[in-house]
Amino acid sequence: MSGRTPLIAGNWKMHKTVADAEAFISALLPRIYAADGVDVAICPAFTALAAMVDSTRGSRVQVFAQNAHHAAEGAFTGEVSLPMLGEVDVHGVILGHSERREFFGETDRALALKLPAVLEAGMVPVLCVGETEDERDNGDTERKLRHQVQEGLAKVPEEQLGGVVIAYEPIWAIGTGRVATAEQAQEACGFIRALVAGRSSAAAETVRVLYGGSVKPENAAELLGQADIDGALVGGASLEPESFAAIIAAA
Repeated sequence: MSGRTPLIAGNWKMHKTVADAEAFISALLPRIYAADGVDVAICPAFTALAAMVDSTRGSRVQVFAQNAHHAAEGAFTGEVSLPMLGEVDVHGVILGHSERREFFGETDRALALKLPAVLEAGMVPVLCVGETEDERDNGDTERKLRHQVQEGLAKVPEEQLGGVVIAYEPIWAIGTGRVATAEQAQEACGFIRALVAGRSSAAAETVRVLYGGSVKPENAAELLGQADIDGALVGGASLEPESFAAIIAAA
């Protein structure tokens, strides 16, 4: 046993109004009341964050944002700062999701600023990394992961590395129905842990590495049973309380 508590996080992306989110959490909480030994997070849109923090108080569910700016304030139209998130008691932040990178120009340089800022704010950063289909087919998976992990963690102090969560999400498996085999997922997550060990062997033992990419109740147990996979960042299957609860149960 690794001693690392699994984390199951549901990334809702651009789904759910506040009313939808309230209906979801009302259905989810009774289903996971008895779940033990697992951390749970939901990642709503900015507009539903405060409502979800209020509705999950006293439960095992934490609330993460889907993005944040590294600066405390400034002329950054459309962005949300960490003090703003902290004011509503948000627990963590997803950083560098492939959709943010692809559609909104998120760079490794920007992420290198965001990670230490999130840690400094007392929140959990979830750094997303992963390769495209072409990169996997060309044998470039490790090169891509090495670049993203090392760049993303570059400004994180060694003593704080263990508090980072890293989510391996092969881009070819996000929302496609195609999923990495358990062996492929374990190989990539083990490689990510080895990269962290290059900075700190102690941090490598505590850092949680998640798998994301078409995780469903049907494949969750096999994926989560791998030695270096400490949970899942769940997309589509996190939008329904029944399927999300089933993945939590598998953990």
